[in-house]
Amino acid sequence: MNLLILGGTGFVGRHLASALRHDGHNVIQMGRSAYNCIENLTELLKAQDVVIQMAGANIGQRWNEDYKQTLYSSRIDTTEMLAKALALLDTPPKQVIAISAIGLYPQRPCGEPLDESCQQVDDSFLGELGQAWENASLKLSPEPLIMRFGVVLGKDGGALKKMLPAFRFGLGGPVVTGEQCFSWVHIDDVVEAFRWAIQHPEHRGAINVTAPQPLTQKEFGHTLAKVLRRPFGLPMPEKLLNWLFGEGAQVLTHSSCVVPTRLEKLGFKFKYPDAKSALTQILRR
Repeated sequence: MNLLILGGTGFVGRHLASALRHDGHNVIQMGRSAYNCIENLTELLKAQDVVIQMAGANIGQRWNEDYKQTLYSSRIDTTEMLAKALALLDTPPKQVIAISAIGLYPQRPCGEPLDESCQQVDDSFLGELGQAWENASLKLSPEPLIMRFGVVLGKDGGALKKMLPAFRFGLGGPVVTGEQCFSWVHIDDVVEAFRWAIQHPEHRGAINVTAPQPLTQKEFGHTLAKVLRRPFGLPMPEKLLNWLFGEGAQVLTHSSCVVPTRLEKLGFKFKYPDAKSALTQILRR
């Protein structure tokens, strides 16, 4: 098939495009230049069977008011432009897959999991951003499957890449108390979830793409240190976290206990359901 990945030049997009090309699909990856004008975007959409919308500035950065606007516009404005471009097509794609994130959900400790049946939204910028992003995605046609990602783990990008230097030097430790729940997913399982979705275009609505075994941030850190055969040290103080990331520190302190109920009920099997197997595969291959 012909597949267009918008926002496809980042960590997840690179892995996904490589896998889909291996499957024999014709894949176009586009960064933000796809949204320079609606005419350009509309031309890209022509003759595409599947369109994947994953455009969005990196959320794991230091935030200020300007960057928060960048986070918003890179998600919502691009999705709204995509909706307008799709409406201009004589022959729309057969399937649209859109991306979201589990920061939408209210904070919960580990042991109190939330799934797609939850209708509440977290009272924070992350919650507001997620809700606005999904509301924009619901205007896409055909109606999209919305994949809500947990923290995606891989050696060559995302949160784990940023964590590894400190842990390799034996300086890894819990973030603040370390009791916040950490919902994650292996990059290979993310890719497999996309493959599954493309094979089942009948599914619509929201679906959580998180490993079925969330754990506290402290437990995750202990597991990472053990796989690396390094000590697990002192916690990172909240003041230091705020100095480094500003308001963006909430990405690391947000307690998300989210499970993939719908995905598992539909028959999807995770290759890496627990953190030990995931981290061992990533770091020792």
